[in-house]
Amino acid sequence: MNRIAQCVPNISEGRNLDIIEYIVEPLKNQQGFQLISYEPDQDYHRTVITLIGDPHFMILPLIEFFRRAIEKIDMRMHKGEHPRMGAVDVVPFIPISNITMEECIECAKDLAIHVSYMHQIPVYLYAKAATQDNRIQLPDIRKGEFEGMSTKITLPEWKPDYGQPMIHPTFGVVAIGARMPLVAYNIDLNTTDEKVASFIAKAIRQSSGGFQYIQAGPATLSEMNCVQVTMNILDYKKNPIYRIFETVVMEAKRYQVSITGSEVIGLIPQEALMDSVKYYMQSSQQTYDKQMSLETLTELSIKHLKLRGFSKHKIIEANV
Repeated sequence: MNRIAQCVPNISEGRNLDIIEYIVEPLKNQQGFQLISYEPDQDYHRTVITLIGDPHFMILPLIEFFRRAIEKIDMRMHKGEHPRMGAVDVVPFIPISNITMEECIECAKDLAIHVSYMHQIPVYLYAKAATQDNRIQLPDIRKGEFEGMSTKITLPEWKPDYGQPMIHPTFGVVAIGARMPLVAYNIDLNTTDEKVASFIAKAIRQSSGGFQYIQAGPATLSEMNCVQVTMNILDYKKNPIYRIFETVVMEAKRYQVSITGSEVIGLIPQEALMDSVKYYMQSSQQTYDKQMSLETLTELSIKHLKLRGFSKHKIIEANV
């Protein structure tokens, strides 16, 4: 049986499509894995890339992908809504089927060794691959972002796992790791006041007393003339999407704000959507069919969670 992992590199370029195409090109038409999608966001100035397949086949193309990112992205000029510390900001390996977390950790280390040696990029191992407790959570590593990293990296507790304790002058640094599937999820508010999104994010995120396994913050979407509550749901089994969505709806009411839509960034496990659809079906006394097709699941998810730009191809199981 084929080993299947997901790999989700994020690059700090979301506006110049020619540059994005150039950087992503080495990941196309490769043996052993597929490039499923790459999703640029102009406001975040970031592109999320999704690969599915055997992670061992991904290493060499990713090394060239890093080289092209160094060539084309200068972090000294980068401004965007999303926190970032490197041209390639983060690369997680995620076990999906017939592969262990330990194998994904080894792939993360293999990539880290190569990019640090070949491209002189400092690398932090994070999540399940972390070598220190302060490197488990990505926001802890990224705190200070590119601008603050040149000082932070010189501190003994922030010496990189691979490479020298100095940032690459134009690239910055990167976090490479292994983790369980998470849901990158954003909720749109019908206001341009980022303070509202900030207050709501504070109410739901774990670090400020909200839900466990939730990282959240505010973002402004200039093109859509609105703000978002942007989040990572680190364990959708412990805190499902519907619970977070409904809490945001409730919290928004105090500011006379409503929810206009939501979006999933990258891919999402089928189970994460099934849990939420089940809640909405049961709460309206409709029959829940756990054998429903991916097409039906997609339709119901769009209806109840106000998902925009969503199709069944964003469900992991539709791609394996």
